[in-house]
Amino acid sequence: MGWMDSKVQELRERKELFRGQGGVENIKRQHERKKLTARERLDLLLDPGSFMELDLLVTPGCSDFALDQSWAPTDGNISGHARIEGRSVFVSADDFTVLGGSIGGVGWAKFTRAQDYAYTMGVPLVQLVDTGGGRPQEQHANYGYANLSHFVRHTRHSGVIPQIALVMGPAVAGIAYGPALADFIFMVKETSYMFIAGPPVVKSLISEDVSQEDLGGSRIHTQVSGLSDLACENDQDCIQKCKELLRLLPSNNREQPPVVAMGDDPQRRDSSLADVLPAGPNEPYDMKEVVRRIVDNGYTFEVKPEYAPNLITCFARLDGHTVGIVANQPKVLGGGLDINSADKGARFMRFCDAFNIPIVNLVDTCGCVLGTKMERGGIIRHAAKLVYAHAEATVPQVTVLLRKTAPTGYWAMGNAAGGADLVFAWPSAEVGLIGVDEGMEAILGSGPVKEMLAKASDPDRLTGEMREEYRGKLVDLYKALPGRHAMDVIDPAETRSTLIRALAALSTKRVELPRKKHEIIPQ
Repeated sequence: MGWMDSKVQELRERKELFRGQGGVENIKRQHERKKLTARERLDLLLDPGSFMELDLLVTPGCSDFALDQSWAPTDGNISGHARIEGRSVFVSADDFTVLGGSIGGVGWAKFTRAQDYAYTMGVPLVQLVDTGGGRPQEQHANYGYANLSHFVRHTRHSGVIPQIALVMGPAVAGIAYGPALADFIFMVKETSYMFIAGPPVVKSLISEDVSQEDLGGSRIHTQVSGLSDLACENDQDCIQKCKELLRLLPSNNREQPPVVAMGDDPQRRDSSLADVLPAGPNEPYDMKEVVRRIVDNGYTFEVKPEYAPNLITCFARLDGHTVGIVANQPKVLGGGLDINSADKGARFMRFCDAFNIPIVNLVDTCGCVLGTKMERGGIIRHAAKLVYAHAEATVPQVTVLLRKTAPTGYWAMGNAAGGADLVFAWPSAEVGLIGVDEGMEAILGSGPVKEMLAKASDPDRLTGEMREEYRGKLVDLYKALPGRHAMDVIDPAETRSTLIRALAALSTKRVELPRKKHEIIPQ
């Protein structure tokens, strides 16, 4: 045996020991919590044999509180370069089997290095979060918990590379800001939670008794707070959803999204598509059915499906090209825009614009949701964010008007004057500066009309006649064409082919923006 052989053997044994994570008992406890270990998760996420782990043979850099006596391989963080379905990525995974996934100075350094590499190489960053928080023994060290430069990196890298956080366990206190700064957050039902302060602290400070799940579980953040984009069934489902999303996205903001042949005829007609719309102008229907019939093979990847469901935000493909779809959902609040849906739509649109993903708007809205709750909550400033997102976007934007286009909603949904490049309408669309219901309220409330109705022998019949006259003269679709409310009226059966041709025509769109540091989005 040569002099190097013994050293190589020692190296192999040391690496094998460190890859054993926190030991058999801690791995067993992780499985009992219905959670995979960090390395099992990475094995599912990454292409076999592609992972180049960085800083495997490290341990905590602080000896306070007898930490030097604890077994902490990799300092509880596994980071490196790999491939997912052939595409280059950087990953960072918290290892809960090592000191409860707590993060110390060495772990922070490993994660921020992964952030830097992802940014420099122009590839997505995927963060697998499962941590009890910052390690208190190291919070005052220069290299420890007080070093929050990863927040700066999240922010600076935003809009440059996709950042995806898979929350597969706890993410608490200040640690929760990291995933919150990512582009997408996926959580796992029953095993993941995010909050600023846990139940014991909440109870001690404000005497509120609440469980972890009700305080910050996946249901709360996917349905109530809107923090999380998806609630996944288990770790395996979460990882598959991450892969599915990555297939639709470019690696960075200088690339175009990948084009995938879907085998769906771009000229395909759907003669029954118009039947999805009910005859009554105010009757509900499911806009998701319209979306499914238009896109390639009916496939969509919906973002925040359980939050603000009156607005649909999803990725799909048209002739193999990724598109972002923003669509009113008439079966919820009549497709009206409220505070939450406006925020949801604006954020989604800004992501699409940052990563060269064309936007398709499908409009059927009764306008903004009314009432004191909305007004006092700031519906104007929130809806203005959606108006702003449409106006600032430089990617191709195509809008289709299906039915109702009440102005307060339509102005925030991509009209010709507000950012859309091309606007098409179905024959069922009602367009105008003000909808029929709103317009008639104003007309019927005027003095001369009140006087006329008071003298009429049949005021109900006269009101009906006035409504039809209003609809014919001021909300007539064909009379709106010269005003650029729509560039053309199309057969609903040809919606798919029209969108594909329109996006192809706009594919060379280039916009020179004014020189400035950045926009100031509405409050």
